[in-house]
Amino acid sequence: MEWETVIGLEVHIQLSTQSKLFSGSSTAFGAEPNTQASPVDLAMPGTLPVANAEAFRYAVLFGLAVNAQINHRSVFERKNYFYPDLPKGYQTTQLAEPIVGAGEVHIQLADGSTKTVRIHHAHLEEDAGKSLHEDFHGMSGIDLNRAGTPLIEVVTEPDMRSAEEAVAMARHLHSIVTALNICDGDMSQGSMRFDVNISVRPKGEEKLGTRTETKNLNSFRFMEDAIKLEVERQIDVLESGGKIIQETRLYNGDTRTARAMRSKEESMDYRYFPCPDLLPVVFDDEYVEHLRQQMPELPEAKRQRFMDSYGLSAYDANALASDRGTAAYFEAVADDSGEPKLAANWITGDLAAQLNQTETAIDACPITPEQLAGLIKRLADGTISSKIAKQVFTAMWEGEGTADEVIEKRGLKQVSDTGALEKMVAEVIASSPQQVENYRNADEKKRPKMLGYFVGQVMKTSKGQANPQALNEILLKKLEE
Repeated sequence: MEWETVIGLEVHIQLSTQSKLFSGSSTAFGAEPNTQASPVDLAMPGTLPVANAEAFRYAVLFGLAVNAQINHRSVFERKNYFYPDLPKGYQTTQLAEPIVGAGEVHIQLADGSTKTVRIHHAHLEEDAGKSLHEDFHGMSGIDLNRAGTPLIEVVTEPDMRSAEEAVAMARHLHSIVTALNICDGDMSQGSMRFDVNISVRPKGEEKLGTRTETKNLNSFRFMEDAIKLEVERQIDVLESGGKIIQETRLYNGDTRTARAMRSKEESMDYRYFPCPDLLPVVFDDEYVEHLRQQMPELPEAKRQRFMDSYGLSAYDANALASDRGTAAYFEAVADDSGEPKLAANWITGDLAAQLNQTETAIDACPITPEQLAGLIKRLADGTISSKIAKQVFTAMWEGEGTADEVIEKRGLKQVSDTGALEKMVAEVIASSPQQVENYRNADEKKRPKMLGYFVGQVMKTSKGQANPQALNEILLKKLEE
């Protein structure tokens, strides 16, 4: 039987406000446990919450970015449940009247196609604390610093049909919130967390299958792995005559295994009711329009501008525009060097590989945009070859200075002098009579491959510094004599 996968996302986006959603406590990451939890965050008797206006501004900006309906009236409710890291015994969230209504985004897939994913809604809510297990033997510790931190929870429609589409959607949301500067996007710190609702159904069936929810995925790779694993599990269960149980599951990225956590709750289990301590929040059209005018350039518009202004391919433009830091780095290199295509190749190639290998963020890159632009200029004007450029790049990464400084210090300037190249070519030809004879007796189709031998010998003699274009021209001429 052919099966179809159906996926919906619930994305928790931690907002980059200085203080929490309902108190003045700091949201700074990395403080000592339980040093940033005020009596308001803990709902101590006699305390009252006060809504953070900046969180509403961020939520409206997000809604505008995803072409969503902005609800001018939103209401906070209490979601009641017990968990050790939820000191109040309830979470203040939105259900019936969220701040952001229905919207949609367009995601780019690997094959170049575009898919529309609908947003059901996005609501504001406070985060819970954090349970700590690593440092305690047979016990769990509770850190309440995160309790009360403002979140936007984005709920999509079940429009995705593969792990690839779900990850593309997650990446797209990441690019939007970082472009808006409403979230730092650092998933290692929990700034974005993904809950994935997954079900399968026979191909052509309209009715949705029973879904499971895999919670708290904090990397794109973990999301992709968890989805594929769960889809395979559900198909195995159904093809063996079993039934899927609606449940919440956890995925372990280290062991690449998943397990059931608990049966899935319904909204009735949480006994929602309007929060008696918070009035409805109401704003007018003028407020929304004011924020619309403050919108920065979004990734989709930036991608199109990169294609129009810099002549980039859709693939390169998408790779560069999706991350705010990478986009800014690229523009600086392209404008300084005057070589946008070379800049794109280096940033998406060697630089990206080095950043990934060393787990370095683009903002902490040891090679500045000015330095990379300097390297590209020397490559473009023929001072160095592509092979030597890679050596210079490595030296720059290791802190040896600018491209010009490395080239001068190491003596890496490309040999383009015709006389010097002709002398090297003559020496190689004189020492390789059999190869010369074979080349001259070969047919035209085989000659380009055989030419590689002579190029390699000259490159060895010149320590890789011979100008490849000039060298090829001289070799072809000499071998025809």
